[in-house]
Amino acid sequence: MSERAIDTAADIIVCGLGPAGRALAHRCLAHGMSVTAIDPLPDRQWSATYAGWADELPRWLDPAAVAATVDQPTAWGTRPHRLDRPYVVFDSQRLRAALDLDGARVLADRVVELRRETVTLASGAVLRSERVIDARGVARSPELAEQTAYGVIIGRGADLEPLFMDWRADNGALPTQPRSFLYAVPLGGASMLLEETCLAGRPAIDTTILRDRLHHRLRSRGIELTGTEPIERVRFPVQGGRPGRRTFGAAGAFTHPATGYSVTAALTAADAVALGSSAWPAQARAVHALRAAGLRALLALPPADIPVFFDAFFTMPPERQRAYVSGRTDLGGTVAAMRTLFTALPPELRRRVATATLGMPIRSRIRMGSAIME
Repeated sequence: MSERAIDTAADIIVCGLGPAGRALAHRCLAHGMSVTAIDPLPDRQWSATYAGWADELPRWLDPAAVAATVDQPTAWGTRPHRLDRPYVVFDSQRLRAALDLDGARVLADRVVELRRETVTLASGAVLRSERVIDARGVARSPELAEQTAYGVIIGRGADLEPLFMDWRADNGALPTQPRSFLYAVPLGGASMLLEETCLAGRPAIDTTILRDRLHHRLRSRGIELTGTEPIERVRFPVQGGRPGRRTFGAAGAFTHPATGYSVTAALTAADAVALGSSAWPAQARAVHALRAAGLRALLALPPADIPVFFDAFFTMPPERQRAYVSGRTDLGGTVAAMRTLFTALPPELRRRVATATLGMPIRSRIRMGSAIME
């Protein structure tokens, strides 16, 4: 390394330009910092659909990034639940444009080595900065639970209300098979995303199986597809990130292991992290550990118990739901939510959740291939 010229031009180097990395680089620029951003394909368009809760959005974000808002989304376990919390779906391209990088030095290159203050690129260049942030996400691994989904985009002619999640058993899956749910949200204009989703599986349900389930579910509800609809496939780890000052977004363990959401958490934290604050105070680390325990419980539940579990979750007071889903640093709220949920479960389900949460083996551990989707 000593024989190479080392570039020391930037206040901060951000590796990875997905939503999290781009948000952090954008806020660093807003605060007058010099920024070098590195991504193999920095100009690529975002094809995934991102969503979250309206009350999580930072004030600095351009409202035009939101494509649609559902004031009271519906969730189904064995019965419907109306969620008293506005839910937003982003226009992915407008969100990307809102996180503009005007003034940044953007390099189309691949990081091959990342150390505390230096980054080595595939081109051979070596960059140095006192702040190097890894926002490249998490690589897939058989050891990591994943979220998968298969979706189609249709016109709004179908008589289908927005659904945050719908666990009803009309997708053709056998009762003993891992569960998946329908996620149905407006995308703005006349389009709607209908997605069969597996929250957390190790392994997760394959997208070809989710495709067949989605087609079966839609036919059972009188919705016929033409075969020409745009398709969205989803697959990413819901665990595996490393909390710390030098990681951000999914790479920094921002992904909620029980929902898969990370984008709004990254948007919310971008300003503070840009200014040098830690996104991981002691309360956040404790909440992260509790959420990991919650994932173990979800992975252990038999398929028949999944809708019952979510009935109990969505029956909780809204502030308890909000604390568990969104409170990254709300340790008291997270503990209260988990306690409330646990006491609301039927006794046998409570036993399974307790043993799995504590990491103890249970006799009939069945991998759950189901999911909530942000």
